[in-house]
Amino acid sequence: MRRFDTFTCIDWSGAKTERPGGIAVATIGQNGPPVLLSPDPKWSREDIRDWLLGIAATNQNMLIGFDLSMALPFHDCGAYFPEWDDSPADASGLWKLVESLCATDPYLNVLSFLDHDEAARHFRHSRDHVGDLFTGGTGRLRIVEQLQRATGQANSASCFNLVGAAQVGKSSLTGMRMLHQLNGAIPVWPFDPVPDSGPMIVEIYTTIAALAAGLPKGRSKIRDRSGLDAALRALGAPLPEKLRHYDDHSTDALITAAWMKNASMEARLWHPLKLTDEIAQKEGWTFGVF
Repeated sequence: MRRFDTFTCIDWSGAKTERPGGIAVATIGQNGPPVLLSPDPKWSREDIRDWLLGIAATNQNMLIGFDLSMALPFHDCGAYFPEWDDSPADASGLWKLVESLCATDPYLNVLSFLDHDEAARHFRHSRDHVGDLFTGGTGRLRIVEQLQRATGQANSASCFNLVGAAQVGKSSLTGMRMLHQLNGAIPVWPFDPVPDSGPMIVEIYTTIAALAAGLPKGRSKIRDRSGLDAALRALGAPLPEKLRHYDDHSTDALITAAWMKNASMEARLWHPLKLTDEIAQKEGWTFGVF
């Protein structure tokens, strides 16, 4: 188990706009409080990609957590997209497929993928538009998502459901485009081995960090200074300066960055008992679920 110098949480967004308000980036070092990185204007998804390429070029020892699913369910049906001849065999093939169908979509959007005749069959697009291969009331889940629900560690949603405030499908698919465009510049756990030095990307779920900070289930969103300070104290992190705005994207990122610093030293989180090589390559895993 290696040590990192800095820990960064990226609260991602699948919104169609160039600079979604839901993107927030927070980082914390070995000393000092977590800090929001706030460019002017707001982050775009391309900005995040280019910033990461800069991190890779300078080989910074940074653990980077993305709040999105880095693959779709595979093992429940033996394929990402049953009945589609072009359904990929592994996560890297899935990233490539999403990118290839969306190459002309601006801002790393995935509208062309979701409009594709075969892909569209698997998603719940709206209350009145449900693909004929969308299964179950909530949609298909990865092995790690099934485990989260069974053990109470989290209650993640299906990426095949695109309806409602809690949907994560669009953000995850846009994240897959970004991962493909990184082109291996930064290893992604657990698809890649943990490198001896340099940056590493992991999938995280901010609710896990919130629960570790003592926030109750179902009420994990913080939008004020007192709540943020209490959560960071529970994680043993120094308190940041007053924020300009206390929105839940910013506080999620700050709390999760502080949690990542602590969690990175827990060996069990790097070696979950249910994680096999096969699951790692096809579905990935959420760091923090054991």
